[in-house]
Amino acid sequence: MVPLEMGWRQLLFENWPVDPDVMDAHLPDGLTPDTYDGSAWLSVVPFTNVAVRPKGMPESLGIRLPELNLRTYVTREGVPSVYFFSLDAQGILSVLGARVFHHLPYYYARISLDREDGRVRFSSRRRHPGARPVHYEGTYWPTGEPFSAPEDSFGAFLVERYRFYTEAQDGSIRYTDVEHDPWTLYPAAADIETNTLLSAHGFARPETDPVYYCSPGLDVVASRSKRL
Repeated sequence: MVPLEMGWRQLLFENWPVDPDVMDAHLPDGLTPDTYDGSAWLSVVPFTNVAVRPKGMPESLGIRLPELNLRTYVTREGVPSVYFFSLDAQGILSVLGARVFHHLPYYYARISLDREDGRVRFSSRRRHPGARPVHYEGTYWPTGEPFSAPEDSFGAFLVERYRFYTEAQDGSIRYTDVEHDPWTLYPAAADIETNTLLSAHGFARPETDPVYYCSPGLDVVASRSKRL
C-alpha cells in the first residue's frame, strides 16, 4: 500500500499514569512501556482526519475521517514510539481498507465532531460487528496559551513520536513511520460524560484525574505498514 497524506485536526490528548507492569501485560512481546516520572501513560485521543489520500494525490480528493484512539507509549531498540490498542473511525470502507491494507486495529463507529465557540463536542459509538461496544462522549477546549511540545518535557513525551506500532489480526507486530512538523499544544479542560473505551480493552479506570492537552493539529505523511 502506498504512503498516505492527511491532516490531524481538533485533537484532545486525555492522559492517565499507569503502573508500568500493568501496561507491560497489555503489550505484545518486543515492545517496552516508555515511562515519564516513573509511570507508563494511557491516552484517549478524539480528533478528525482531513484530506486523507494517497501521497501525491491532490488534497481536494481526500476524505474526512473522524476518529477515536486508545494508545500508549513504548520503546523498541531505543526508539520512542506509540502503540495503538484500537482506532475507532466513522467510514466503513476506510475501516475495511485500514484493516486489510495497513493491518491496523480499526473499528467501525458512528462519530460526530462539532466545533462551536472554541469548544469541540465529540461523540462516538462503536458499531463494529463482534467487537465490544464502546461509547465516548464529551466536550473539550483550550484553557491557556499555546506552547511548542519539544520545549516541554511531558508534552514532548506524549506527542513528539515518529513511529507507531500495532498488532495485526494474525498476531504479527506492524509499524509505520510518520513525518510531521513539531506539535503545538494547549493546556486544556474537558467535560467527559461517558468513556467505556478503557474498560472495553481490559483497563481499570485509573484513580487519578487525567491530564489534558489539546491541539488544532498538523499535517502528516504516513509510510507503508511494515512487518516487524
